[in-house]
Amino acid sequence: MPTIRSATHADVGPLADLLGELFAQEQEFAPDRTQQSRGLTLLLDRGDTVRIILAEDNGLPIAMGVLHYSISTYLGSPVAMLEDVIVTSAHRGRGVGQRLMAAIIEQARADNIARITLLTDHDNTAAQDFYAGFGFTRSTMAPFRLMLTQSLTA
Repeated sequence: MPTIRSATHADVGPLADLLGELFAQEQEFAPDRTQQSRGLTLLLDRGDTVRIILAEDNGLPIAMGVLHYSISTYLGSPVAMLEDVIVTSAHRGRGVGQRLMAAIIEQARADNIARITLLTDHDNTAAQDFYAGFGFTRSTMAPFRLMLTQSLTA
């Protein structure tokens, strides 16, 4: 049975590999282990404004999700953006994603988060059904993005 826990800096390498698997299947992104490692390190350096939750099996991360915390002026409360949810292909269909999402939602509740927002590819109906099973509903808002740079250097 996989263990669910918060990530540490020691997890950056294996988590970058998980992100590589995720970005290889997404339409807008491509894997770059150096950038993903840098991004994970920057996130872990942010303290309580980010939570990286992972599932591990035999000491190796097999799934992850990232909660970015902010404040909603509409709700007047802390909210979260959930990104980078991935279960490695070798562990899908075994309930790992279910346990991971339950832990992510519980962490957000423990941190008094009022709302979790996430994005998924428009044609990824399996992910959409998965999130709907946890009570997520489709927003009428459409995401827009302005890329100011293709790569940030530290």
